[in-house]
Amino acid sequence: MRGLDTNVLVRYLTQDDPVQAPKATQVIEEGVAQGEIFYLTSVVLCELVWVLEDAYDYGRHDIEMVLDHILRTAQFRFDHKDQLWLALQDYRTGPADFSDYLIGRLGVQAGCTETVTFDTSLQNSSYFRLL
Repeated sequence: MRGLDTNVLVRYLTQDDPVQAPKATQVIEEGVAQGEIFYLTSVVLCELVWVLEDAYDYGRHDIEMVLDHILRTAQFRFDHKDQLWLALQDYRTGPADFSDYLIGRLGVQAGCTETVTFDTSLQNSSYFRLL
């Protein structure tokens, strides 16, 4: 198993760099062909969302589709897959960022009764309390 950094995943998904994209594609596609598993951390997925939003102007629906596809890919393993799925469901229906919903879900998993925040987009989430 090998881990993938955000920049490799971005190059693979966007094919935007003529030097790096082919290298990322080769590593991933050769690994898949050989039955290799790739490890993606929650941080990588949060960074991916930020990059797709800010640098590539992906809309929320497009990002939801990308995350859904990644989480369904058999060759990927995750550090908190259940919480990533739940955060994606929250992201689909709520106004906050994917990373915020993941923070709330990881807090619940860790036994937190709530996560306090100043982020008003989370005021209707049962996992957060607005200060």
